Amino acid sequence: MKIYTKVGDEGKTAFFGCGMVAKDDPRIEALGALDEINSVIGVTLCFVENENLRDMLQKIQNDLFQVGSDLSGSSIEETSVPRMKDGHVAEIESHIDELEEKLGMPQKFILPGGTVASSFLHMCRTITRRAERELVKTKSVIDLNPAMLRYINRLSDLLFVLARDANKELDVKEQQPIYKYFEK
Repeated sequence: MKIYTKVGDEGKTAFFGCGMVAKDDPRIEALGALDEINSVIGVTLCFVENENLRDMLQKIQNDLFQVGSDLSGSSIEETSVPRMKDGHVAEIESHIDELEEKLGMPQKFILPGGTVASSFLHMCRTITRRAERELVKTKSVIDLNPAMLRYINRLSDLLFVLARDANKELDVKEQQPIYKYFEK
């Protein structure tokens, strides 16, 4: 078998349980955004030395495949594919709570950046937010597992606090935006 099938040459692709769909179908857009998050997390791992963070990011990569599986199998029997569960969301919330206790809540907006790891984690966060928007668009086409949306929403929050923690770990000060020409 070859990597290319030529099936997509006309702008369509197979979607599990639904047959052929256009490549700009909201489900395909959402799967693409999930793939993009996973890829950028893979790049981020090249710049992360902290073993706990590496382990967490690798687990997230696996979870993202489960989100994709859940999305792809939305129209088929509940037990036929791995589904996102409330436990996935609770695990992320636990990590967020632990990090927020350590970091405190920011009092102002924070500019993305600082360390290389923090910068990449912020990029992961913004792509996750886009994936969330794409998943919401799919609700017009199929019913979505609510745990999937909650997971992606919490994931962007987790990536934000992980980015903050990556800066704190190396004593890089958080930068706030400067608003030019703002009258007080």
